Amino acid sequence: MHSLTSPLLSGHHTFFTFSNPRFHRNKNPNLLLVRSSSTIKEEIEKFTSSTLDSQLYASIPFPLIGAAKRVVLVRHGQSTWNEEGRIQGSSDFSLLTQKGEAQAETSRQMLLSDTFDVCFHSPLIRSKRTAEIIWDARNEEMISESDLREIDLYSFQGLLKHEGKAKFGNAFRQWQKDAPNFNIDGHYPVRELWSRAINCWGKILTHEGRSVLVVAHNAVNQALVATAIGLGTEYFRILLQSNCGVSVLDFTPRPEGGSPYICLNRLNQTPNSPIAAGSSAGRKASKRIILVCHGAAKSNVEVSLSNSGDEPMNMLGVIQSQKTAELLLDLKVSSIICSPRTPSVDTAAAISKVQEAADCLGADCVPRYVEVKPIHGFEVGHILRQTGKDEMEIPIGLQGWFNGSNDRVITELWDQAEKAWHLVLDELSEEPKSEKNVVVVGHPALHIALIGHCLNLTKEWMESFHLDAGSITVIDFPDGPTGRGVIRCINYTAHLGRWSIPITRSTVDDEEF
Repeated sequence: MHSLTSPLLSGHHTFFTFSNPRFHRNKNPNLLLVRSSSTIKEEIEKFTSSTLDSQLYASIPFPLIGAAKRVVLVRHGQSTWNEEGRIQGSSDFSLLTQKGEAQAETSRQMLLSDTFDVCFHSPLIRSKRTAEIIWDARNEEMISESDLREIDLYSFQGLLKHEGKAKFGNAFRQWQKDAPNFNIDGHYPVRELWSRAINCWGKILTHEGRSVLVVAHNAVNQALVATAIGLGTEYFRILLQSNCGVSVLDFTPRPEGGSPYICLNRLNQTPNSPIAAGSSAGRKASKRIILVCHGAAKSNVEVSLSNSGDEPMNMLGVIQSQKTAELLLDLKVSSIICSPRTPSVDTAAAISKVQEAADCLGADCVPRYVEVKPIHGFEVGHILRQTGKDEMEIPIGLQGWFNGSNDRVITELWDQAEKAWHLVLDELSEEPKSEKNVVVVGHPALHIALIGHCLNLTKEWMESFHLDAGSITVIDFPDGPTGRGVIRCINYTAHLGRWSIPITRSTVDDEEF
């Protein structure tokens, strides 16, 4: 077993002894220690007086599962207190607005074809009502789960934001600036929430259902996503959850047993456009990076990681690139960086042409050319070819790909992506006082690594993310390029319409899923 003593827990004389499924590949499966969710929860709760970082959460084992399981998370629709700007927490006095009901109906349509086995939902009215709208005429069971309630904010609940600032002063500022260490009424709400989320995963994963819907709230859904992929409380407010935004997590059994592979298939697919004007975690962002996966090439419906040739896009890829260009129509793109490979260059050109046309819709306009910059450092085909594997042997989500020579390839990919990420940040830093939107077009493998660098992770986290051809990932920088990136969405595909990968489609080769 791997003994882990977090430096942030060094004031205590107790330490955790866990298996570490994220950092220990190809070890003896008999060494995997699997504990019940209640035991994990009790152990973590001992340390609510200390920040619990990702080093700890990456080492927490999840229950064994006998078959692939997909969990779809949905945040409730807009509530009356959302509309008023009140701090809701786990209070139960707000209802869905008319807009919130419409958002829930959009989610129902989005998930209409999925045959969920069970629905877990928060007992709070706004979440329960959203679940009822989405569940509609299904006969399968709905389970009200208290641990899915929104974050407990105690004396803050019910206050307008300016009231919280006036009444609590320093505490309110800490809630805004340093939420993991925020203390109110003798409680650490974010730490308590992370502990609750882990407890929820124990209940969800031990349920026999293989396709699970979870309808809850903003903060608790953030905590569910973060704890699933091993991220600690320092990632609170980094993985956005919009009203009725949908996030998908895939759990795949390991052949050798132990904690399953866990992959974030998509984050925050929203009823509204992901590039619409708005705030990121309550703050306006004038700097944004949009990662665009190029359209499908050759005869592949999905771009696989070993498809590293320079073939042009097929008809599906052309449609995907055009749909992406149309989605970005309402965003004033400042520059486009791309891999020099044909699919990336052609996707970038489609975006540039639509941007130019969009700027010329007025009668007396002057055409605006958006520069496309092919950069060799954004090409990863030569790295992926080193695997020598057929394209169907390498999963897009990278689950289980860390072994032997592939680990060397991943290291090379990771290192190249780090340089590429700094180039993107440099591009974003130009014109520091003005709005800037940088589009990056490339291969899914590169973008997965860029997401990892944005989140300040290590290469081992790369298997935690999945990207489809034609998808987009949006990263906001409310504090500028030198600040922390806030992930607005990952693997957004709704703009592709009938040509998209269905949101609840299994990524596992299992006919019974």
